[in-house]
Amino acid sequence: MPKEKCDRCAKKSVIELPYGPHWLCKEHFLYFFEKRVKKTCRANKLILPGEKILVAYSGGKDSAVTLYLINKIFGKRNEVQALLIDEGIEGYRDKALDIAEKNCKAWEIPFKRVSFKDEAGFTMVDVMKKTGAKKKLGSTCSFCGVIRRRIMNQFAKKFGAGKLVTGHNLDDEVQSTLMNVCDADLNRFLRIGPIAGNKKIKGLVPRIKPLWESPEIEIIAFAELNKIDYHKEQCCPFKWQAKRNDFRGIVNHLESSYPGTMYSVLSFFKQVKSKIGKKGAKKELETCSKCGEPCNGKQCMSCNLIKKIAFAK
Repeated sequence: MPKEKCDRCAKKSVIELPYGPHWLCKEHFLYFFEKRVKKTCRANKLILPGEKILVAYSGGKDSAVTLYLINKIFGKRNEVQALLIDEGIEGYRDKALDIAEKNCKAWEIPFKRVSFKDEAGFTMVDVMKKTGAKKKLGSTCSFCGVIRRRIMNQFAKKFGAGKLVTGHNLDDEVQSTLMNVCDADLNRFLRIGPIAGNKKIKGLVPRIKPLWESPEIEIIAFAELNKIDYHKEQCCPFKWQAKRNDFRGIVNHLESSYPGTMYSVLSFFKQVKSKIGKKGAKKELETCSKCGEPCNGKQCMSCNLIKKIAFAK
């Protein structure tokens, strides 16, 4: 429970940050949170003056807070637009995107709403029917992530964006770090970070993560204290298939038992990446013969997955 008083003033505290520990009132917590996001952007040179910014906005807490802050911090000197992607999961994503549209209109941020059905020819419900528990073609989540990334990159290029912004937070990054360590996947390990990827690649709009150093629980608090509406009714109905669930549980347990663990893992990642640098970078990418997106072979993973779904019974 929070102490009676804020560490920085005489007001009543509203939140405890165990890794400090810190106890902060509403005013000082909001200032603390926003200052950290600004520092993340500044230290990693995430956004340059004048470049167009496309924010992937799902309607959830992370992307809602990301869009809100990006527009607040950079909206006067950068053109900001939101991309709303509908995977076709009725009762889940449609409700989230309705909230997203409402927020975009209230914040006067231009947005475009696109769908898996129009862009890939199927919905995630279609994919679930051909994957699901039997996993004939792999997990449903793996299809979703690949298709989403392609759509985001394609529309970022159409918009002329210099940066594509996602709502990945500290919890996400620590989970990814541990997953890559356990999989002994150095290339993927080196591709995570505040700017996704090891290097600039022609045809790929850099994906940046302003909430890279922000814990999920604090993002929720920031949204609630700012009265930012977001979809909170339920998680994705297909989430149970994700391998990440196990690592989420591990990270949550460690952080609860040993506050500050997530920041320690992040610090370790920074040290390793700074020492290895570009040594782990992959070879130059080719261009997909079907969609024109950058890829490792003649055809990208997205097109291969779309083909699998099309021919699967």
